[in-house]
Amino acid sequence: MSTPVHDDPLTRERSHLAASRAALRAMRADVEALDITDVTANWVNAAVLESQIEERIKALADLSDTPLFFGRLDYLHSPGAERAEGAQGESFYIGRRHVHDGDGDPMVIDWRAPVSQPFYRASKQDPLDVALRRRFGYTGGELTAYEDEHLSDPAEAAVTSRLLQREIERPRVGPMRDIVATIQPEQDEIVRAGLSGSVCVQGGPGTGKTAVGLHRVAYLLYAHRERLARTGTLVIGPNRSFLHYIEQVLPALGELTVRQATVDDLVAHVEVRGADEAATAVVKGDARMAEVLRRALYSHVTPPAEGVVVVRGSRRWRVAAYEVEEIVRELLARDIRYGAAREALPQRIAHAVLVQMERAGEAPDDRVQNAVARNAAVKALVKQVWPQVEPAKLVLRLLSDPDFLAEHSAGVLTEEERKAVLWVKPARSVRAARWSAADAVLIDEATDLVERTHSLGHVVLDEAQDLSPMQYRAVGRRCTTGSATVLGDLAQGTTPWATRSWSEALAHLGKGEAVVEELTAGFRVPTDVIAYASRLLPHIAPGLTPVASIRENPGFFDIRPTPPGTAGTADVLAACRELLEREGSVGLIAADARVPELAAALGAAGLGFVGPGEETTRATRLTLVPASLAKGLEYDYVVLDEPRAVVDGEPDERTGLRRLYVALTRAVSGLIVTHGTDLPAQLAR
Repeated sequence: MSTPVHDDPLTRERSHLAASRAALRAMRADVEALDITDVTANWVNAAVLESQIEERIKALADLSDTPLFFGRLDYLHSPGAERAEGAQGESFYIGRRHVHDGDGDPMVIDWRAPVSQPFYRASKQDPLDVALRRRFGYTGGELTAYEDEHLSDPAEAAVTSRLLQREIERPRVGPMRDIVATIQPEQDEIVRAGLSGSVCVQGGPGTGKTAVGLHRVAYLLYAHRERLARTGTLVIGPNRSFLHYIEQVLPALGELTVRQATVDDLVAHVEVRGADEAATAVVKGDARMAEVLRRALYSHVTPPAEGVVVVRGSRRWRVAAYEVEEIVRELLARDIRYGAAREALPQRIAHAVLVQMERAGEAPDDRVQNAVARNAAVKALVKQVWPQVEPAKLVLRLLSDPDFLAEHSAGVLTEEERKAVLWVKPARSVRAARWSAADAVLIDEATDLVERTHSLGHVVLDEAQDLSPMQYRAVGRRCTTGSATVLGDLAQGTTPWATRSWSEALAHLGKGEAVVEELTAGFRVPTDVIAYASRLLPHIAPGLTPVASIRENPGFFDIRPTPPGTAGTADVLAACRELLEREGSVGLIAADARVPELAAALGAAGLGFVGPGEETTRATRLTLVPASLAKGLEYDYVVLDEPRAVVDGEPDERTGLRRLYVALTRAVSGLIVTHGTDLPAQLAR
């Protein structure tokens, strides 16, 4: 007998989806209709309120191809209520944002709400009072399937969710998407960790560490919105291509106010026009340079040659040299910023004058103290004893003056290290200098020694394994009073100064108390691909736990040597054509030196492609990726050209093998390796 239409669960769920979308449109219309004419005191308040309303309207956008809800929870009892016998629990639809009807009753619950947490945590072993967990399947924006788990029914066996697997393995075109429908229990624990503590996530390829970090930001903004609205949040990525790739995740979750930047953006005090040799960059990035800079800066503070005489009216007040020297010693002992101490010095001298005035029977007030602090003689003394220092000029002198560098790096740097950082041809001025990225970080350190860097409420640092100690310090300055989420994989460190251990990195960041979590379940990389790439682990990160793929689909994997006497490029083009016949995105990854040749060959063959950071479309699904920019990116299918060339393109073999490990693990559904030269021996069985 056929099921009546009104009893068909899929029809009822589609009806609820339609009603929820209508409710969301009504919520947006209500905000659009707001009239703020009579509620703002001035134009400044009006501008702020208008901006807030615009943000709210954007957050309430109904994305037609994005499911409004992806799950449902049926509780045995109402959450928080007394569990009376026979009481009926409530049902909640779990989605990317909260939606309510005209009466204010919830139609969709935000995935970050406490009542939604069992959707990710409940199991047959611990159902968390959930009778039914229902997952929904979508095609485009249309609800097409559902799947039920009766968690509180001991007679029903636990099974792997087909819809969950399908969502994990779904082909992707365009930027990174959220994983809110597929968050696993171990990921959810990290996402919902408290704001006060910092977390470091070690995760191999495909474990979802980047998505976990972004969802953690979204959760913290939900749970601590007012506090983070005041203090701010920041996501730091390795390069612009990566940031472009992830930039749509937070807006899809309704969060539009999170700033994104690279470390280079944070320290952009000067224009970077030069580049360092690897050995030079390693020394400049060493944490010992912070001590060298501190010594060089405070060397400008000198004992006074004589005291100061302040003339006020017919009276002359003298502060002796030894008194000024004592004030200077006290300020140095307080370990406050150079600039703050310099501002305090004239006030302290003025206070010494006021003490003399009071002893003489006068009754000076704060205005008199401020006037004394601005006295020309006091200002001249301060300029002599504690002069202003421009951070960029300080670094310029350190890198240009061998004697100055030797004096302030004695016992810190070796003679060989000093030679490595000194410029062969000193620059004449800050503007004329060809600053490197490492130099900019040194200037940022010096700037913080002079004046405290503004601290944010929470910072997410992705691909952290590639940062130098000095770069960690630069990031740490941005969250001294806040917390951090650090994401990375030690096996993917591809800089000469790559992180050796998370404890060391966290110490440089100033978050030594951070909890280190390890994700080892692979959701993205197919089993055969990750198993092949993991052959490199003993050589690049011994002791690290290999990723174990939980994908049911083993994926497509093939190694294709180029036959003798044929052009290797032709095989690469053939592999690209083959993979473009499948659904999804395709990445062609090659050693940087090989990219121009491959670009010309693709163009000649009429195969359209984009570069990393450029958005793919249905018509153009191929991206040509230099190996140096592949980190953090993912494609449904990957063609990896000449692994040996990828290794040889780096300054040392370990870095080259790590770069290869990154390139091998960018595929979501399939990988073809083409090679005309021998594969690295470390990949042998």
